[in-house]
Amino acid sequence: MDVYLEIGKKKVFACALDWPGWARSGKDEASALQALLDYGERYAKVVSQVEGFRLPGDVSELRVVERLEGNATTDFGAPGKPPTADAQPVSESELERLEKVLDASWQAFLQAVREAGGKELRSGPRGGGRQLEKIKLHVLDAGIGYTRQVGWKFAEAQDPGDARLDAALELTRQASLDALRASARGELPKKGPRGGERWSPRYFARRSAWHLLDHAWEIEDRVV
Repeated sequence: MDVYLEIGKKKVFACALDWPGWARSGKDEASALQALLDYGERYAKVVSQVEGFRLPGDVSELRVVERLEGNATTDFGAPGKPPTADAQPVSESELERLEKVLDASWQAFLQAVREAGGKELRSGPRGGGRQLEKIKLHVLDAGIGYTRQVGWKFAEAQDPGDARLDAALELTRQASLDALRASARGELPKKGPRGGERWSPRYFARRSAWHLLDHAWEIEDRVV
């Protein structure tokens, strides 16, 4: 299993290269790799319908293929650097797989939300006491922001600003899949209007899936 490490001053992220969303952090390389392995069974359940995933049996099966210098985002607690491989073009077969992984990550988050409905979330380090509605709003805002990072714009009729929160999340899920598809097929500009680099489709899927699963697992861990 190929992984890459994003190494900050305070935190290190270990990320599975070919499996967007499977990324965990630790205080150093060894603890990050162990955390990644520890979450392997949870990730396997998410991608159970995606062909090809094999859970490593031991940390020794995680092969580090790249080390990236982290930044403030890394130390804040989120992976913030794309690996070199994410710049590669995406074939139609690979796009289909990425879509399945991204949608599975959305479904995992939405399922966690449904199961936590009407329940209290424990306060503490995981989420700092933020309750379910605030997490949903946060994921919604992030989902919209991430689609903009690849140059996708919501159609006026799909603008979730005036929609109910659950409906807005569903619209954003669909927009995320549409944005991934358009980006992978070269239908969106690679640079923004001011010349800044857009996210690649691989990194978009990776960062989006990680954020969804991080909060899905947070909800599962904190629900009373």
